[in-house]
Amino acid sequence: MADLSKYRNIGIFAHVDAGKTTTTERILKLTGKIHKTGEVHDGESTTDFMEQEAERGITIQSAAVTCEWKEHRFNVIDTPGHVDFTVEVYRSLKVLDGGIGVFCGSGGVEPQSETNWRYANDSKVARLIMVNKLDRLGANFYRVTEQVKKVLGAHPLIMTLPIGEEDDFVGVVDVLTQKAYIWDDTGLPENYTIEDIPADMVDDAALYREQLIETALEADEDLLMEYLEGELTPTEAQIKACIRKGTNDLLFFPTYCGSAFKNKGMQLLLDAVVDYLPSPTEVKPQPLTDEEGNPTGKFAIVDTNATFKALAFKIMDDRFGALTFIRIYSGTLKKGDTILNSFTGKTERVGRMVEMQADDRTELSSAQAGDILAIVGMKNVQTGHTLCDPKDPCTLEAMVFPAPVISISVTPKDKGGSEKMGIAIGKMVAEDPTFMVETDIDSGETILRGMGELHLDIKVDILKRTYGVDLEVGKPQVAYRETITAPIEDSYTHKKQSGGSGQFGKIDYRIKPGEPGSGFVFNSVVVGGNVPKEFFPAIEKGFKGMMETGVLAGFPVLDVEVELYDGGFHAVDSSAVAFELAARGAFRQSIPKAGAQLIEPIMAVDVFTPDDHVGDVIGDLNRRRGMIKDQEAGVSGVRIKADVPLSEMFGYIGTLRTMTSGRGQFSMEFSHYMPCPNNVAEEVIAEVKAAKAAKDAARK
Repeated sequence: MADLSKYRNIGIFAHVDAGKTTTTERILKLTGKIHKTGEVHDGESTTDFMEQEAERGITIQSAAVTCEWKEHRFNVIDTPGHVDFTVEVYRSLKVLDGGIGVFCGSGGVEPQSETNWRYANDSKVARLIMVNKLDRLGANFYRVTEQVKKVLGAHPLIMTLPIGEEDDFVGVVDVLTQKAYIWDDTGLPENYTIEDIPADMVDDAALYREQLIETALEADEDLLMEYLEGELTPTEAQIKACIRKGTNDLLFFPTYCGSAFKNKGMQLLLDAVVDYLPSPTEVKPQPLTDEEGNPTGKFAIVDTNATFKALAFKIMDDRFGALTFIRIYSGTLKKGDTILNSFTGKTERVGRMVEMQADDRTELSSAQAGDILAIVGMKNVQTGHTLCDPKDPCTLEAMVFPAPVISISVTPKDKGGSEKMGIAIGKMVAEDPTFMVETDIDSGETILRGMGELHLDIKVDILKRTYGVDLEVGKPQVAYRETITAPIEDSYTHKKQSGGSGQFGKIDYRIKPGEPGSGFVFNSVVVGGNVPKEFFPAIEKGFKGMMETGVLAGFPVLDVEVELYDGGFHAVDSSAVAFELAARGAFRQSIPKAGAQLIEPIMAVDVFTPDDHVGDVIGDLNRRRGMIKDQEAGVSGVRIKADVPLSEMFGYIGTLRTMTSGRGQFSMEFSHYMPCPNNVAEEVIAEVKAAKAAKDAARK
């Protein structure tokens, strides 16, 4: 199929347990891609093919599948719901043209749905809303749509209404056509009848149709004026065209309801993907940037005749070798083509190209703009790299990933495990940009860094099962940082004389705390040539190099501004090296005087608890040094939002489950850094010093 207007690249995203994977499974069944639906709770769904996913009943990595509906080709990506794996959602949304936000009929807008919705807003992705699980106890379609307005600040355009709820949920009313779709009890998606609207819903359905028409016509001012003046009764085609335009302009989000598990309401959702979500050619084209990431004003126009441009958005290692998932924005790609990685400047030849069906694959000989596919065996490509025609180098807007906030130390249990672990971790780091590894220079330990306890837990499990590396795992460590609290003016002279030419560099400087998040800022106001300009970069390099290791406990230093205002040099003995060493000495001398302070990562924590345990949960969060920001009562419980230090959140899920008899849930993500209280800082610094002393003793 080469007609780009018939392509739909969509992602399915939601809070954990809202039914994303089940929805994907039903789409595959309805489109004839699979003949037996696999259930998440049996560990048999198509897209959750990792052992860890099947066992835990959660999605860990996004999986791509391709299917067809009403002569349209769907590339569907099923994404994870757990906050530890949000990077999978972020990078999927980056390459998709449309999305389906799935919300649980009883849980409503949950913490992770908010984060994913925010990512989708940032990526300006058109979306449909599916209120799922309407057969569940406590499900209420109208309550969820109100939450979408209130919590997400979004405008749901209600396209279907539920007939009955909870156990009595039998079908939906199509608001536009004013027809009822009723499914029987066989659970088969095709067993439905189209009937007249139930008598008790006729008035409601008419009212919602009027609202639908007025909202839809807002996308076309001329039609709206004619309609309001009574000169026009819009046709179904005109309304649909307006809904399509408004959806793509993010004015509103067509909202459907149903039960994916019971196969009710899914056909209308698939029709909506065809009718209202954009094809690759209708989306605003991706901006091109220069090497520093600044927009050049040019765009990757979706056109099969343009030069080849694609973004690598995911690396995966499976039993057949390394797979690089790419989204082609313009041009075509054939087997045997040579393409340029604009990040590394190296070219690679395209060997095998495959269309992914979760973990199955179909060989391709060519692909074109709008396609999502995988290339087998690319050597030096990483997530976010641009692949392009060597004759027309370009860079697509890069992806920005959050920094890891938690780390653990690991050592292989047997000697032969070290090499195996090194190779395996190398592959895993390439796959996941939020997973990092480093070696502690003093102890030789391997440190794994990630987004949360579950994230690192899964990584250790993959190392054990997939790569056969058994590990001793240390307790989780928090990514503390250091900063300064007071401005200081100081001077430092570096002098060294040892036969032949010496070293001399004198600098006068001011150091002050920077704005939160500003990192390291250096500027020079030296006039009169007391320090020649050619030495400024060396001085900056000296200061910047010292930011990696703070004076309190050796943690990296954040948010410091250095201003060079004077100094002195020697015509023979001054050199770049001398001034770099002067800057290093200056840092060591002045940072302790500038009120050095330990700061800790604070997490935005979102807890859901049944009403009768609210007091216990808040009391516990307060004991963990948490600041309660907001409480919101829902039908089935209360949501509490708080800022809590990461160091106090280890093992929280166990405590929460105990307190709430297993009914509580929570999610958290990194928010900002805050100063540590003195008693905590003293404890952390003492621990670091004790660990260092123990390592030194062991080495001796």
